[in-house]
Amino acid sequence: MKKIVCLFIVLIAFIACKDEPKTPVQDLENDVKDIVEDSIVEPISEIEELPVKLSVADLKKELETKGFKTFDYVDETTKDTVLMQQYFMAFLKRGPIRGQNEEEAADLQKEHLAHLQKMYDLGYADISGPFGDDGDIRGITIYNVPTLKMADSLAKSDPMVKAGRLEIEIHPWWAAKGFPLR
Repeated sequence: MKKIVCLFIVLIAFIACKDEPKTPVQDLENDVKDIVEDSIVEPISEIEELPVKLSVADLKKELETKGFKTFDYVDETTKDTVLMQQYFMAFLKRGPIRGQNEEEAADLQKEHLAHLQKMYDLGYADISGPFGDDGDIRGITIYNVPTLKMADSLAKSDPMVKAGRLEIEIHPWWAAKGFPLR
């Protein structure tokens, strides 16, 4: 009897371990096809082409047509031509009128940040930010505009400057066009 029970257990174990596909091959092929089709977001014919990168000479010509000052030089290491563009760095300095109450100061700060965001959205400012200390120079904005007069006008339209909480000091600043911060 023990032999029959053992044989029966071995037979059940053998049948349970038999390696049969749980789904038909056709179902698997359809599943794979669905997965591949779902992973394609849009047909290749609808993918937008990347913009053509301008040569340094064409970019320089375009900038100068818009009134920007530029110069270029050849990098001795890479032998690439580097285009330099004049920007304007506005130092936001502590202003003489600092007597606003907390609520007024908070409202001015919101308006100030909205102004900076608008400058960025319109393409007039490339980077802005406060300094990490509590000195007289509170922060900077780098304006990407062709003239000092335009940078000064945009900086003075900041609600914090208008209220006298900040003052502006602007300097021309040269940077390589298209080089990222690191």
